[in-house]
Amino acid sequence: MSGLVVRGMLSTDSEQWDAFVASCPEATFFHRSGWKPIIEGCFGHRTHYLLAEADGVIQGILPLAQTRHPLFGHTLSSLPFCVYGGIAAEKEAARTLLDESAQRLARDLDVDYLEYRQREPFHTDWPNKDLYVTFRKAIDPDIEQNMKNIPRKQRAMVRSGIKHGLMSVIDDNVDRFFAVFSDNMLRHGTPALPKKYFAELKSVFKEDCEVLTVTMPTGEVVSSVLSFYFRDEVLPYYAGDTVLARSLAGNDFKYWELMRRACERGYRVFDYGRSKRGTGSFDFKKNWGFEPTPLHYEYQLHRAKRVPDQNPLNPKYRLFIKAWQKLPMPVANFLGPHIVKYLG
Repeated sequence: MSGLVVRGMLSTDSEQWDAFVASCPEATFFHRSGWKPIIEGCFGHRTHYLLAEADGVIQGILPLAQTRHPLFGHTLSSLPFCVYGGIAAEKEAARTLLDESAQRLARDLDVDYLEYRQREPFHTDWPNKDLYVTFRKAIDPDIEQNMKNIPRKQRAMVRSGIKHGLMSVIDDNVDRFFAVFSDNMLRHGTPALPKKYFAELKSVFKEDCEVLTVTMPTGEVVSSVLSFYFRDEVLPYYAGDTVLARSLAGNDFKYWELMRRACERGYRVFDYGRSKRGTGSFDFKKNWGFEPTPLHYEYQLHRAKRVPDQNPLNPKYRLFIKAWQKLPMPVANFLGPHIVKYLG
């Protein structure tokens, strides 16, 4: 395309950037410009938000963030803390130019690797990680039909939660959510993201970021989920449960309530999000009748010799997980953000 150029996003570009995200079929919630100040402010990472434009009109975008740690490596990724990313473009010329710019930036920064996190394959010639899948399914306009669409066993769990008198409420802050989320992470032996991060998500994305909390009739918290809304989709993204949740079917009830409320508001896609193959989360979503779709995480290796493997399924982290589970909650919540900021 004549006059097509790539440059970094300026603060004055954010409105046009987000308008492009809203209109481009390839773009996702994680392409929104609001992630830039969150990643910079909450984690201290340098970002490189690239846009391709012609005659002042955006034709494609590529949000990138740079992380650097002596143990976890030096990376350029689209996008840490986000399950989808990569290039979103309306024209192939814009896609090509953004890709070339990202590869050049990776070389100039001397990173270990450049990573694209995408729903569709792009660089099939690059090494990839066949670990993650996503689960997406249409929401029927009829609430009762959605209940019927849940497989019998999980539907019985939802009804069990209803019989226990569980209730859902929309919170106006992240306090109750963070309490159950951080407790859940500690029990699984995984460092938790900082409370500040979740508060910033609500502050930046406003009504498109929502916390739904499930309680007993007494008001005691059972479960909570922080979700994103984008176009006609609802994306439950972070969640936590108390030890009571299993006996009360709180987890199934929570996601049913989220689906029910989304249906009432006219949303048409339930994005259950990313899961690793071979995990309980993967099985749970399958049991809800959702079919997995592979995610394409592609890596252009620079200084690195192999694709990174920094996830709890890696056997070398077993001792760390066991030790982390024994930490007092205040200690875990203090130390966790200093570790997990490099593991997005």
